[in-house]
Amino acid sequence: MQMKSSTEILKGIHPGIVLERELKKRGLGKGPFALSIQEFPQTISAITKGKRGMNTPLALRIENALGIEEGYFMTLQIFYEIKEEKRKQEKSFKPDLSLLRPALFWDTDIKKIDWKRQKRAVIERVWERGNDQEKAEMRRLYGDEEIENILNSKIARR
Repeated sequence: MQMKSSTEILKGIHPGIVLERELKKRGLGKGPFALSIQEFPQTISAITKGKRGMNTPLALRIENALGIEEGYFMTLQIFYEIKEEKRKQEKSFKPDLSLLRPALFWDTDIKKIDWKRQKRAVIERVWERGNDQEKAEMRRLYGDEEIENILNSKIARR
């Protein structure tokens, strides 16, 4: 069994949550701690509430004051930003609905389709009942290789 590093375990968690936990563990108040590192208490409070990100100079001061490995909080910040960006990209991952006939998905609300999770069913349906424009939009969305893999696996299942 392989042990995960603390950074690996905390990937995607806002660094402010970790900072708050660390301050509580050490019995340090946010306000006095902020002042001890020449920072506004409101800044530390906003970070611990996840309303503000960590910047490099502040992260270094916090790490130094708490005796934490240099770069720890910025690493958490970057992983958090990556997670948030992926979440945004997943939300925007969808076809141009104006290119798809609603009748193609007559049995569901086309606006509620999870285009990533239901890609197999979507691709199979478009290739069974779709027109050239709809197939072209699926190729743009999923890519030729993904479509070929799904269609070939459908043939293999028969």
